[in-house]
Amino acid sequence: MRFFAKTILREKISESVSAVLPVTGIVLLLLATIVPIPSATLMAFVIGAFLLIVGMGLFTLGAETAMTPMGKYVGSKITKSRNLFLIIFILLFVGIMVTISEPDLQVLANQVPAIPNLTLILSVAVGVGIFLVVAMLRIIFAIKLKYLLLVFYTAVFVLAFFVPDSFLAIAFDSGGVTTGPMTVPFIMALGVGVAAIRSDEANDSFGLVALCSIGPILAVMVLGLLFNAGNAEAAEYMMPEMNDSREIFKAFLIMMPHYMKEVAIAVGPIVVFFLIFRALTGGIGTDGLGTTLMGVAYTYVGLVLFLTGVNVGFMPVGYALGEALAGTSLKYIIVPLGMVIGYFIVSAEPAVQVLTKQVEEVTAGTIPRKVLSLALAIGVSISVGIAMLRVLTGISIMWIVIPGYVIALLLTFFVPDIFTSIAFDSGGVASGPMTATFLLPFAIGACTAVGGDVIEDAFGVVAMVAMTPLIAIQILGLVYKIKLRRSRVAKDTDTTTVETTTEDIITDIHSDTNGQDNQPMVDDIIDL
Repeated sequence: MRFFAKTILREKISESVSAVLPVTGIVLLLLATIVPIPSATLMAFVIGAFLLIVGMGLFTLGAETAMTPMGKYVGSKITKSRNLFLIIFILLFVGIMVTISEPDLQVLANQVPAIPNLTLILSVAVGVGIFLVVAMLRIIFAIKLKYLLLVFYTAVFVLAFFVPDSFLAIAFDSGGVTTGPMTVPFIMALGVGVAAIRSDEANDSFGLVALCSIGPILAVMVLGLLFNAGNAEAAEYMMPEMNDSREIFKAFLIMMPHYMKEVAIAVGPIVVFFLIFRALTGGIGTDGLGTTLMGVAYTYVGLVLFLTGVNVGFMPVGYALGEALAGTSLKYIIVPLGMVIGYFIVSAEPAVQVLTKQVEEVTAGTIPRKVLSLALAIGVSISVGIAMLRVLTGISIMWIVIPGYVIALLLTFFVPDIFTSIAFDSGGVASGPMTATFLLPFAIGACTAVGGDVIEDAFGVVAMVAMTPLIAIQILGLVYKIKLRRSRVAKDTDTTTVETTTEDIITDIHSDTNGQDNQPMVDDIIDL
């Protein structure tokens, strides 16, 4: 067991390195050639990157060994109760608690000057909780995902006309950061249990994250109608005075107790709830409990290291770099630079690698992983470039997200349902930790240098990165549908009408050309 844990931890650390190293390398190159900074600050950045890597590795390991088993246990137990009101109450509570502990949300909240951290986090958490209930009721009552997406996104854009501009970009960013390594495993595990109510439609377990991403957008928009942001100023990224290695380590050690307390407050309630729930539902025994508690320990330590590294060493350098580059006569260099960083961020994101593998499997190899990876990388690169252009020109985010979501929603009527579900579930996959911890402070620094409105122009980076998979995956789904239709017409010339459904896709995977049993692969797809 100990050897297994070490192996998995090594794997998670390796994934974290692949996600963080490309951006770190680009930053170090820029700092060494174009934007020189004091050596002590540079060392703080390197230490921050190291803590970020280790923290992400421990946290993702903990999320898999603790959050997923906890979610499956709670989901299976409340499903067996067949009590709709109990299911709604538990889902609402769990959705709120698990979102509060999401690291990407905490990072975003620390950078939003217009709203107190706790106010923003609680509003987003309530939004996720409510829409988690909606998502589960959709499974129980067999409602098509695309119809709900159309209704709720229409509500989002109608409400946007009444919300102050200072809240729009933050609202869309909030929808992107909630689909992180803490929330997604727990929500998906809950969905597996609840979907068991309707064994005829196992594919309805897709779409949970898609709906839960809408909740924060609406919640922050409603907050904008009620909350007076006033003349908020940009978030400050103060570089602590550091002259030698002793002061560098002191800067990290001083902040660590603060984040230890914050993480305990965030993670503690969901753990206490699980232990009480387990005891009340007959799970008093210790079977599997030790592993779960060890996973909670990994989650706690990883989150503390992650937040300390990000806030003390990583984000301040991102801010300083953006401010320095945009403050020169070559300020438009941040557009191609942002595109390069965006390309490498999504290419190295571990969750994207998982996504591309699942799409390749669901299409039985018709959509290769390399094709999807390239499509996502190019899409995210373009979206980050547009985000940087917004920083320099002040273009409203609505001119970008409205056409983007209109295209994404229109595609839902032309592609197989399973691709729509995967696409909208994966909206937050591309917007991993690097987006909130580096690209956003980079944009804020650049916006400050050019004298722009930070709240309206700098925020929105996460939202645009999260929007890319919605279009890219559905376009590839449309390509797959056309290829499948042509293949069937070629096999059966008497066919006059060929409809491509989720069931068709699963059937095709079951009976591939080699006639081999693909049930394990299908099970993996259903567990997406």
